[in-house]
Parts: sequence; C-alpha cells; structure tokens
Amino acid sequence: MLTNAPRGTKDIYGSYMNTWKKLEGIVNDICENYGFKEIRTPIFEHTELFQRGVGETTDIVQKEMYSFMDKGERNITLKPEGTAGVVRAYLERKMYADAQPTKLFYLTPAFRYERPQAGRYRQFHQFGVELFGSDKPSADAEVISLAASLLKNLGITNVELHINSLGGPECRKKYNKTLKEFLAKNMDSLCPTCLERYEKNPLRILDCKNEKCKEVLKDAPLAKDELSDECKVHFEELLSLLDAMEIKYIVDPWIVRGLDYYTRTVFEFISNDIGAQGTVCGGGRYDKLIEECGGNATPAVGFGAGIERLIMTMEAVNGEQEYVPTRDIYVGAMGDNAKKTTFSLVNSLRDNNISSETDLMNRSVKAQMKYANKIGCKYSVIIGDNEIEENNVTVKNMETREQTDVKIDELVDFMKKEIGGKF
Repeated sequence: MLTNAPRGTKDIYGSYMNTWKKLEGIVNDICENYGFKEIRTPIFEHTELFQRGVGETTDIVQKEMYSFMDKGERNITLKPEGTAGVVRAYLERKMYADAQPTKLFYLTPAFRYERPQAGRYRQFHQFGVELFGSDKPSADAEVISLAASLLKNLGITNVELHINSLGGPECRKKYNKTLKEFLAKNMDSLCPTCLERYEKNPLRILDCKNEKCKEVLKDAPLAKDELSDECKVHFEELLSLLDAMEIKYIVDPWIVRGLDYYTRTVFEFISNDIGAQGTVCGGGRYDKLIEECGGNATPAVGFGAGIERLIMTMEAVNGEQEYVPTRDIYVGAMGDNAKKTTFSLVNSLRDNNISSETDLMNRSVKAQMKYANKIGCKYSVIIGDNEIEENNVTVKNMETREQTDVKIDELVDFMKKEIGGKF
C-alpha cells in the first residue's frame, strides 16, 4: 500500500514534532550538565554483536531482530537497542585509552519486530546513556540521578524508582541454581514461554506477566538472598547515595530487566500515568558486556528510555500539545512588480535570523492576511507599487493591531529591535 506506513511505524510532524524537539533539547542540556557527550553509531551492525551483547536467550535476539544478508553475504541487523553499538564503538575507537570514566549518550532509531501497542513501535527511538570505566556505586548513582533529572524536567513526576541488585556472576550462578530447584517443583503451572526460559535463562521467568506464573513466583527465592558480601556493600552504598540526593526509591526484588548482560544494579522508573506498560526508563550495570564483545574487563553502567514512551507519558500528564505555528513577520506582495522586492526583503530578514513568510500562492491581499494570521505571524506588512515608490511600509502588530511606518530599507533593523530576544 503506497499510502500506508508500515505497521508499527509513526510519522513525526506538527505538534508531535514540537514535543519531540523540546524533549531532545532537554536531553541535550541535561547530558551536557552531567558531562555526557553525544555519540552516533550506525543504524545497523553485524548480527553477532547483538547475539553476544544483548544475549542469545533474550526475546530480542530470538524473535524480534530485523536481520538480513547484505550483498557481500554479511549477516547484518538493524539495531534493536543502543548499548551494543556504543560498546563496539568504545572498543574500536579505543576510548578506553582516554581519561576514564567515558560518559556517552545517544538518541537513535531502533527496530524490533513485536506486536505494536501504545508507546511501542517496530521502529522506535531510544535515548540512552553509557558510563564506562567505573565499578563504584557512585557511577550507578550518577546515571540514576541523570534519569531522575530528565523525568523531572519533562514534567514526569508521578513515577517511582524501583531498584534491585542481581549480584555478580557468581551470585547469579548460585541464584539461578536455587531458582531452578524451586521452579522444578512447579513446572506444571508455568506457561510455555517460562518453560522455554527455564533452561536458557531462568531469571527471565521472574519478569513473566502470566497470572499463573506470577502466583507460583510469589513464594520464589529472591536474588538478594544470594548476594555476596561485596555485592551487598555495593548495593547499600548506592542506596545511601540516592538517600543523600533525596531520590526516593523502592527496593523491588522482581526487577530483573530483559537483557542478559545486567550484573548487580538494575532499576526502572515506573509511571502511574500510562497503565500496564508503565516503565518509562530502565537500566543497570553491565560489567561483563565489554569483555563479552572482545575487550578487556571493563565495568559499565547505563540506562535507556524510549522517546515515544516518554512523549506518551508527557501527554498523559499534560495533554497533547496543540500545534501552533509561529513566524516573526509576513511580507505580502500586492501586484507582480512587488514580488521581487518582497522576495529580496524576506531573504534579508531570514539572513538576520528573523523567521519570515511571503506569498507563494498568488493569493489576494485579503487572503494573504488571513494566511498570515493562521500561521501565527507576529507582524505583517504588505508591499505594493506605492510602498516601493515611497520606500515606506506600514508594519502591523498582529496581536495588538498597532501600526508603525517604517522605511523598507530599515525594516530588518526595525524587526531586530522588536524581536531582540532572538539575538
């Protein structure tokens, strides 16, 4: 269908684009304040990167990736998330040789073949931060603080931070064994997906939304009971730093996240404004991922947030923004002779950072003024033969209706003074 976008995609324009640009501006400002620098990685990577980085047992790798063989017979995948590509760039560009920690953020399109629903698309966009080189709880606190600051600045305040520790590799190994022993006694009550996860990644069963599975899991052993002393100290210090910053949290043993690479800290910010799909931001520590991707052992921590999900939450709180276009001035033409003058003038105005419009439809003067009002012009002026001959125009303030006579060759300077805040 030539006139239908592919299922699970969305056109971005109008008021939605305005909200999008506002969000991006806030993201850039906050990341700059925290010392995170932007990185842009390719839209596709070698499939193996996601198989090793995201994890063979995840739904993303098993069911959701857009993968294909290119003309060079290379197995390529449109990136389903942002972290793996940033890890690849960190290694390939030898960022580990720079002063550490390395602090990066990204805004990127991503692709997953899954059932579209509110706030979830097959092409979506992700904001994320990655901090490499520090295994200290302070690094975890830094990225959680940035996430909290972002949500606050977006007006998303009805959220709860849920946080947990999965422990290091040895803790996870012990916990997986304990969890599997418990689940083995309840296999008849598990859904088909959880039965599949039982062998490959039993930790993922804790994230199941099936009501029968949730009933079984009420009595399941918890990861916190298998934490080593070192991991307990790490988690306790992180919580103390969050307390010091007055960031409220809930220690939630059911937070496990959906990717295989997480170790120790995992967290989610959950909104109460968007129903069952309430997670607006989530992340954690992934100290083994860089090593898994071929680098030296390097601690890392980060988070990701879907842009569409953030905007959905913003609109749930504040309502959908009405698209109100605004221009500084409309320069109308009365007659063919005036058109060259108006185009020259509009070009000069735009060169001086004054947003300007003129007639492109051969409208009547009356229709031009209606159009100027409709597109939100702050000022308007109509130029005809008499105005050109006298080198004088009447500038109308479209809100107050006040009129000012200005020489044509002084209009740019006049407008600079009127909208001086832009300069």
